[in-house]
Amino acid sequence: MAEVHETAASLRFHGDDLDPEEISRVLGAQPTRCRKKGGIWITPSGKEKIARTGSWNFAAKKEPPCDLDKQINRIFSDLSDDINAWKVIASRYRGNIFVGLFLSSLNEGLTLSPTTLSAIGSRGLVLGFDIYSGDGKE
Repeated sequence: MAEVHETAASLRFHGDDLDPEEISRVLGAQPTRCRKKGGIWITPSGKEKIARTGSWNFAAKKEPPCDLDKQINRIFSDLSDDINAWKVIASRYRGNIFVGLFLSSLNEGLTLSPTTLSAIGSRGLVLGFDIYSGDGKE
């Protein structure tokens, strides 16, 4: 089994009453992207949209080859290490580590270390994946 070609990872929180400034203050960093419910945001194609819910995103640099452990741990190292603060935020808002897996061929895979899995769980976060298929050519 070959390694996944490329990965992207981000920390995301969502909630109708989410205040991005509060999360930034508690976690100790500014988000990559955020919005309050009802706020206007611009899509990559330039279209204006109204946010249906509040969100706070903090993305790791997307990089090949795959090193998902490194990306997730980089996110956590840039933010507060106060686990109780994380649990409070995670109990109030829907929080996750969101991962994009970009395959270049069939049958690629990856693993995560117990340390990384523990760091995600201890913060009360869900781990989610979107998998983007390769072209199937070897």
